[in-house]
Amino acid sequence: MERILPVTGTEDKNMQNENRNDEAVSPVIATILMVAITVVLAGVLYVWAASLAEGNTDGNLALYAFGGEDATGPVTDATDDNLIRITMSQGANLNWASVSVKISVDNEAPVTCSNPDVGNANCELVEFGNTGDMFWSVGDGVTIKESGQDLCTSGTCVIKVTITDTREGKTLDETTAIAE
Repeated sequence: MERILPVTGTEDKNMQNENRNDEAVSPVIATILMVAITVVLAGVLYVWAASLAEGNTDGNLALYAFGGEDATGPVTDATDDNLIRITMSQGANLNWASVSVKISVDNEAPVTCSNPDVGNANCELVEFGNTGDMFWSVGDGVTIKESGQDLCTSGTCVIKVTITDTREGKTLDETTAIAE
């Protein structure tokens, strides 16, 4: 005859622990999973950071800054008033052949100004600073002047200037100044 021994408290606890261990993930597998997740996240972050860095590696990153101020002389009913002066304070040399300057007077439709020494538009740019080269450089500037049309008729005008690199098709700056 087989004898049945009573179950003691210690044996009961061991059996419960064994049941719990069957349901849990082993520490080795948990460690492997944590390392794998860390490696995958590190890879994703590396690819993301590399794609961000790629966008600025062409060597052509040039940030431009221009400042505008009232030009000398009053604004009158004449058609040849000096309106505002724009000076480059930051950026690479801009070849005048690839620069387009448009002005909008008092939120009217934009008018394209003729570059220095061209003179065939309703406004023109008169260069100051280093005028011996064909570039708009830091420290150089232009006076935007009426050319045959009274663009600022009210005596005080808000002028928005948009400077574009036509070769790259990029707007380099938008500056607003008041002509008085």
